[in-house]
Amino acid sequence: MTRILHIVSGLGVGGAETVLTQLATALAIRGMPQHVVSLSGPAPLAGRLESRDVPLTRLDLARPAGLATALPRLVSLARRFRPDVIQGWMYHGDIASTLVHWATPGRRGRRLMWGIRCSDMDLERHAWLIRTEALLSRSPDIVVANSTAGADAHLEHNYRPRRLEVIANGVDTRRFLPDAVQRDAWRTKLDIPSGRRVAINVARVDPMKDHAGLIEAARQLHDLQLLLVGAGTEALDLPANVRALGVRDDVPALLNAADIIVSGSAFGEGFSNALAEGMSTGLVPVATDVGDARLIAGEVGTIVPPGDASALRDGLGALLALSDDAMVERGAAARMRIAGEFGLDRMIDRFAALYDTPTDVAPSASDPTPQHI
Repeated sequence: MTRILHIVSGLGVGGAETVLTQLATALAIRGMPQHVVSLSGPAPLAGRLESRDVPLTRLDLARPAGLATALPRLVSLARRFRPDVIQGWMYHGDIASTLVHWATPGRRGRRLMWGIRCSDMDLERHAWLIRTEALLSRSPDIVVANSTAGADAHLEHNYRPRRLEVIANGVDTRRFLPDAVQRDAWRTKLDIPSGRRVAINVARVDPMKDHAGLIEAARQLHDLQLLLVGAGTEALDLPANVRALGVRDDVPALLNAADIIVSGSAFGEGFSNALAEGMSTGLVPVATDVGDARLIAGEVGTIVPPGDASALRDGLGALLALSDDAMVERGAAARMRIAGEFGLDRMIDRFAALYDTPTDVAPSASDPTPQHI
């Protein structure tokens, strides 16, 4: 069976990290040996890997420059594990995977893959990473993006991969599902009045998530209750109808307290897990037009321009005017869309097929058109 070494920037609570954890555990169950390397930071998702006996190596690097001193350890690990595929995740993980691939004997019989997990990132914050990756982008056999928007954005930044594939994230619809009992319990626990419309946003505090714009939109909608879930939300200055719940490990249940899933990102999103997970739970989506949000939401959702609090307010306000029956109908349609187009098993099958299939003859570098598989 194909042996896969994953190298990820970190294993914090985020979309890319969650997808990696889901993928590695599922492939391990299918008999594909997996090993995950986390380069830095805390690893709250480590328990999920360990519960499925997926080996994890944590380097806890304080800064990217520490990779140079850690490289011999990574090469030693690769020589022992003997991967058929080295898969990078996110910018630092992609660069580290390339160095390990180059420095470890046997690379002619091994494939290198990169993972693009974002779209139009802030060049001021990530300029050197994006430029470095662009220079190295002919190195991997395959680059896998989780969104068409992410693939296109990186091609615009002079990425020239030999082969570029798009595999959308998958949602575990058996875990994220409507639950009337959980809905009643959470609305009681949060003291939400009967009949009040609730929107929920699941995102760490970061400039790309634009909490300020979302909070301003909610401030103008007194009949809306907004719940903010994610690291750093407790420190935000909030109006009376917005409540911060911080980092949670019970998000699938908590989502049931809401009627609307809202994603207000200003830039940088590739495939929003939070948006898709909310829809899988039967919530009606409202999102800014960033990354593949429009594709995820389809005709069920309301899409507004990014960075426009008034447009976001209007999008949310339109849902406040709908009847309860209309909201239930749209929520059911949202779940059906995710189950039909973005299920977890579908994503895992696509990755498994890619890992098991020998790399094809590379397309022309002048036409690295993303392929959807």
